[in-house]
Amino acid sequence: MQDVEVIESAGAAAAALDPVRARLLGELVVPASAAGLAARVGIARQKVNYHLKALEAHGLVKLSEERRHGGITERVLQASAVSYVVSPAAVNASAANPDASPDHLSAGYLVALAGRMVREVGALARRAGATGKRLPTLAIDTEIGFRSTADRAAFADDLTAAVLDLAARYHHDDGRRHRLVVAAHPIPQELP
Repeated sequence: MQDVEVIESAGAAAAALDPVRARLLGELVVPASAAGLAARVGIARQKVNYHLKALEAHGLVKLSEERRHGGITERVLQASAVSYVVSPAAVNASAANPDASPDHLSAGYLVALAGRMVREVGALARRAGATGKRLPTLAIDTEIGFRSTADRAAFADDLTAAVLDLAARYHHDDGRRHRLVVAAHPIPQELP
């Protein structure tokens, strides 16, 4: 089971976003049969089975094991990931294009960058997983408090200079290309 799976298709996104199916996906972090899951969530087994077939058709749940009880085979399923992120590509093939935003200081540009990152890293992670390879990534996540907009602007200038200096020092035209995104945004007081 993956930690996070990026959903690329509109059909899989619709299946995962259905409230009943989303609940079943959450429950299937622990493998269960339709009957066991129905008892856990209080929904009829036939209805659970119907939703599980839809989730399985989109690769969101996978067969964990089969148990034989006399002439009956019980299928035990498990979610393909602990959590899911829907790629902008599932909504629109041209969605989340940072090149379409001329204002690189706008929230729209930052969201488009994040969307492109989800789309690109999701595709690379799928490819790496299929070949049994590890995807080389780097992420830095920290918090900083600015006393003033002047401090924030000075920090942005210093950070830009430092990143450009490092990029120039380590960049080689014949090397494997990597995308580097550095972003900052206020931390929401309350998450939606």
